[in-house]
Amino acid sequence: MDTLAERWARLKPSLVIRRPEGSGPFPVVLIFPGCGGVRSHLHRYAEAAAGVGWMAVTVESFIARGWSDAFVRTFVCTGLLLRGGRRAGDVMAAATFAKALPDADPARIVLAGWSHGAWAIMDLMTGKLERRGEAMIADPANADLSGVVGAFMPYPYVAFPARSRWFRWRRALDALVILPTRDHLARRADYERVLNRAREAGSEIEEWIVDATHAFDEPGLTHPKVRYDPDATTEAIRRFVGFLKART
Repeated sequence: MDTLAERWARLKPSLVIRRPEGSGPFPVVLIFPGCGGVRSHLHRYAEAAAGVGWMAVTVESFIARGWSDAFVRTFVCTGLLLRGGRRAGDVMAAATFAKALPDADPARIVLAGWSHGAWAIMDLMTGKLERRGEAMIADPANADLSGVVGAFMPYPYVAFPARSRWFRWRRALDALVILPTRDHLARRADYERVLNRAREAGSEIEEWIVDATHAFDEPGLTHPKVRYDPDATTEAIRRFVGFLKART
């Protein structure tokens, strides 16, 4: 079990940081990939963020653990390892320590998670962060989520065993959530159950319902259940940029 500082030390070498032009401090968006890891579409989001003055920091949970793509597909994407409740420790550590990165504005941080990454963000919101061992962190009470001003979450994973299905959120986090109508991993009712728990905690949740599949913004996907949609991707990035601008 890691302390927050130890978890950050594991994550920091694999960070991918894009800084905007000009001088800081810059607001920060922390990007947490889905279980497919960092793919080309996430670079597009990061570049778009930098283009409007945000520092984009991609937090790669799997490389940091020395796991190959094949290993992650076999054990993480199937839910056998590093479920959202455990990966929440990565989100906790990143939100605590990324504010100390050079040129970062500690008062303006957005969490952005795709699928498994959003699962981790949502599960973090259900934790009390008081007891040793929460999210496999030895000192969760030392987490500092101050400055986190919102979350951007395309097609979050909300099926079993996501904690956010059953446990209420302990803190508010305003968010823009993208809900594909053809998501094979979740029904609309599943999404609404989770998002209503967020609203009960005082979160303002904006939903964009899009006629697309899970992972619609990842180029190269052609399966009927996960198919790339370039038009929906362009709109998703536009809305992402708008969400950031509203918090600048």
